[in-house]
Amino acid sequence: MNVRRPDDHRPPVDRRSAIPTSVRVAGWISAVQGLIGVGVAVALLVRAVGGHREETVVISGYGTAIWFAILGGGLLAAGIGLLQGRRWGRGLVVIAQLLLLFVAWYVGVGSQQYLAGIALAVVCAIALVSLFRRDAIEWYAV
Repeated sequence: MNVRRPDDHRPPVDRRSAIPTSVRVAGWISAVQGLIGVGVAVALLVRAVGGHREETVVISGYGTAIWFAILGGGLLAAGIGLLQGRRWGRGLVVIAQLLLLFVAWYVGVGSQQYLAGIALAVVCAIALVSLFRRDAIEWYAV
């Protein structure tokens, strides 16, 4: 709770102008990742509606589309929240980046797409480091 004392003559702080650059970087990264997730959900939905079925394994195109829509939408919302100075987005972005590091490992090692895995890991690391910089932690703690 932000209570001002009567002898405090400082002007109120505008939260948007006080957002550190590192938080904005993490916000943009997660917003773009979320937008990609939502785009994948739309593509999967279009494929499922078009009648595409996996032959070797039982995978529901609709279920996978819903999964990507929920995760991508949440990450997009958290990224936009950080860009607007909303502190609730930080926790969601940290958790998502940690989970995406596992995805990067699978993409790089499991699928042998080393460049894609390394690129995703670097982007996740940048977002995490941005959110754990001193200015970002001080912003979050206020």
